[in-house]
Formats: sequence, structure tokens, C-alpha cells
Amino acid sequence: MSRALPGVAEVATLAGVSTATVDRVLNRRGGVRQATAQRVVQAAGELGYLPADGLAATLAPAPLRVMFLLPRNTSRFLTMLGDMVSYSQEHWAPFHVKCRAETVDSFNPEALAQALLHHGKRYDGLVMMALEHPQVREAVATLAERGVPVVTVISDLGNSQRVGYVGLDNRAAGRTAGYLIGRFIGARAAKVALVAGSLRYAAHQEREAGFLHVLEELFPQLTVVGLREGLDDSEKNYRQTRTLLERHPDLAGIYNIGGASDGIARALQECGMQHKVVFIGHGLTPDTRAQLIDGSMDAVITQNPLSTITSCVRIFANLRDGRSALSGVETTRSQVVFRENLP
Repeated sequence: MSRALPGVAEVATLAGVSTATVDRVLNRRGGVRQATAQRVVQAAGELGYLPADGLAATLAPAPLRVMFLLPRNTSRFLTMLGDMVSYSQEHWAPFHVKCRAETVDSFNPEALAQALLHHGKRYDGLVMMALEHPQVREAVATLAERGVPVVTVISDLGNSQRVGYVGLDNRAAGRTAGYLIGRFIGARAAKVALVAGSLRYAAHQEREAGFLHVLEELFPQLTVVGLREGLDDSEKNYRQTRTLLERHPDLAGIYNIGGASDGIARALQECGMQHKVVFIGHGLTPDTRAQLIDGSMDAVITQNPLSTITSCVRIFANLRDGRSALSGVETTRSQVVFRENLP
């Protein structure tokens, strides 16, 4: 009498899992940790349930698909980040993750929420620069219920079900900017101004708060003459800076909380103030590098874009493999770049 061929139940027993799990692995339905899937594959091979030759390759889980949703037409740093997602796949191939980047309508919470829900049907994880808004928070909650994790980058989303945040301590970044401006200007009484991209970003709110706090604590002789939202638009930042200089010809410092520093630098240059007004901004890019070199900017607070993306990828790999989301994920470090220490 011939020996009966092993079935799903025997594979499940040898692998120490349920028959439903075996079915999911062998039919590549997903939702099984990689380590568990490997046990099932090994058991199936040992029992001869399927030919061992080429079995692991045939049943290897597909790479995790991760979508980065970044604001459209905003800072050059974010554009650079999106380009790096598309062109540096080899850096996270060891994590068995494939990434793609798309842009969404800048400063539009409804558009961001819709994009999250749309791509959440097709991708295993999403990364976004969060806008502080109930619609965005609700979209993240909906995705969490569906088992689709969301990571925030650059700007976080408070009181939400996102699984992790990768970015600077933005309050500390604002304090750093305030400290630099205060030290550059010195002990004299002077006026300084702030330009934000949009205060819909928690990052920009936190940078503003940190800046104001350190001025109050350490540099009470400095007066803030206004906060303007430039929406990370070069022309708008240019016009607002020209207006600032016309109203306050004795302006001594500008902190650009967001992007489009080139517009501010152009206004300073046209008014002959590029070496008189202390100018601090964010994000080391080709344009801010040029502004540091020509002296129109004094310092740039930045973070490594490749490390930022890799940390996001590691979070999704951790969740897939059953580890803590932040296992092995390093805290994002800020770097202050001057003309003399350009990398």
C-alpha cells in the first residue's frame, strides 16, 4: 500500500502554525511574518509537499511596497528627498522593501487624506509629511484599522495612530536657530523676523516656539517684528522679505522656518543686505549651499536625507518581521552647516 502524501495539516504541524497560515504562505496571500513564512516553506520542502528544488524562491514573500507622499512644489530639500526615494533603491534592497514617491497638493489636508486612503489600498506602508488636521488624523486611523502602517517624516502628527516619526526635534531646531542668530548679532538691541512655510505643519509651529523661547530666555534685547507664511514659495518669500526690509531697514536677522530660502537670499542681495542681515534656514540643497558660499546665508540646519529614508524603511521591515517598530532606528540628528564646514 502506497504511503499517503502529506497535506496542509502535516505542514502546519511541522512548522508549528495553523493550517490557515500555511494556506496564506503557500498561496502568497501575505499577512504572515517573514520568519513564519520561512518555517512553512522549510516544512513543506522537508515533507515533500512541494518540490524542494526552487521552493524557497517560488514562495519567497514579495517585497514590501512603501509609498512616500511628499508636498508638491515646496522646498528643494523635499524634492531632493523624493528623488532619492526613486533613484536609490539599492540602499534598502537588503530590507526586501521597494519604495516609490509621489507628490500631493501642498498645504491641502483634504488632498493628503484622500491620497493616504487611495494608496493605502495598494501599498503595504505609507510615509508622509503630515499636516495637522482632523481629516489627516482620521485617514491614518482608518489605515491603522486596515493594518496599513503610516510613518510621518520631517513633520509629525500629534495624537494619531502613526507607527513612528522620522525627523528632527523641531523645537530644538528652532532653539538652535535662535541661539545662532542671538550669538551672531551680539549684545546690541536689534530686530529679527521669521518666515514660515505653513503653520499647518507641526514642525513649523515647533520651530517657531523654540526660536521664540530661546530669544526670551537668552536674548531679550532682540525684538521679533513679525511672522510671515511664505508657503515655501520662492517668489512669495522674496516679496515678503523686500517688504520686511522696507519697513525695517535696521533688520538684523531672519530665520526661515521652511523652504525656498533662495527668495529671501535674492531680496537680501538686491538690497545690499546679504552681509548685514544674519540669515538662518533649513535643508542643505544645491541652492542653500550656493547661498552659504556667497555669504547670503550664515547657517543651515539640516538632516541626512538618505538616513531619513532608510530609517523609514527599517520601521516597516521591523513591523513585517515582528520586531518593535523603532528597533535599530537611530534618532535623527541635526547638523548645522556653515560655509567653512560644507560637506
